[in-house]
Amino acid sequence: MEPTRLPVTHPSGQYDVLVGADLLPNLADLAQIRGPIALITDSHVGPLHAPRLGAVACTITIPAGEQHKTLATVHTIYDQLLAAGLDRQATIVALGGGVVGDIAGFVAATYLRGVDFVQCPTSLLAMVDASVGGKTGVDLPQGKNLVGAFKQPTAVLADITTLQTLPPEEFAAGMAEVVKHGLISNPDLFGRLETGDWRLTNQSPISNLQSLVATAIEVKRDVVQEDPFEKGRRATLNLGHTFGHAIEQVSGYRVRHGEGVALGLVAAANLSARLAYCDLALQGRIEAVLQAQGLPTRIPSEFAPAALYQAMFTDKKKAAGKLRFILLRDVGDLFVAGDVGEQAVLASLTAVQSG
Repeated sequence: MEPTRLPVTHPSGQYDVLVGADLLPNLADLAQIRGPIALITDSHVGPLHAPRLGAVACTITIPAGEQHKTLATVHTIYDQLLAAGLDRQATIVALGGGVVGDIAGFVAATYLRGVDFVQCPTSLLAMVDASVGGKTGVDLPQGKNLVGAFKQPTAVLADITTLQTLPPEEFAAGMAEVVKHGLISNPDLFGRLETGDWRLTNQSPISNLQSLVATAIEVKRDVVQEDPFEKGRRATLNLGHTFGHAIEQVSGYRVRHGEGVALGLVAAANLSARLAYCDLALQGRIEAVLQAQGLPTRIPSEFAPAALYQAMFTDKKKAAGKLRFILLRDVGDLFVAGDVGEQAVLASLTAVQSG
């Protein structure tokens, strides 16, 4: 089956996102890499998929996990790139999930003031979200992604065969972003998820997966092309994230990003209904879709609403000291609100807690 090719334009050029099976063995040709390759991967993904890429100039393996998405990890990568003698003709290839992509992209943006960068996302979450749009970054103790840069890749290869090695809970985490993309601007995609019709019966499992991933990527592609530096509409991609990032942070990142997003979507719908922007039935529809994907819909009771609210203030998306929330009027109808009262937020956090 031929890969789906999705061109992405940005202020300084264009690149292609390729979605298909067995792309990694043809990395250099498909991504048109001419110089040496510096592969950055993690301790989980590297043993599974790095051998499929063939010869590379150097392989840098970092520990897996959000807790390692730090400037200290970036420093160790710089050291290894320099030790390998990598110059500005090199291309950094990120092979892994969103954490690897964010770190590798930040390194590519800053090493020798910038080298080429190719994304090879291996998780569903990274394919449909983190690998497209050029945002890179690392965490600080005070919050997620507080240091970063915009660095556009020269190509993205979403090899869907890598998804066959994902644990079920990681695939589910990625589906949270697919649900989010349906809510943002593709009611048809959300409808397919509601009815289970994304598993089209007239296609093979690989074809279904390729179609789902490509459709979800198109949503993000269209938004970031319209707003490459997050000055306007791109903020809607953060639906559920103000809540979700706070949940991740308070949990010490024991809650996966996709799980945090799922919980954030429920909380955002509850807050939207509480403020009379949408019907409360929308929250129920979102919960049903998330539950069908094996995702959580209730914030663990151990995370106090007051602590979650406080954690939101380390979120880089606040403006002029005020929190910004993406709220819903309906599926495909979102807006940014910057004047939401504390009591309403706390009430929604309490309403969607377990127990």
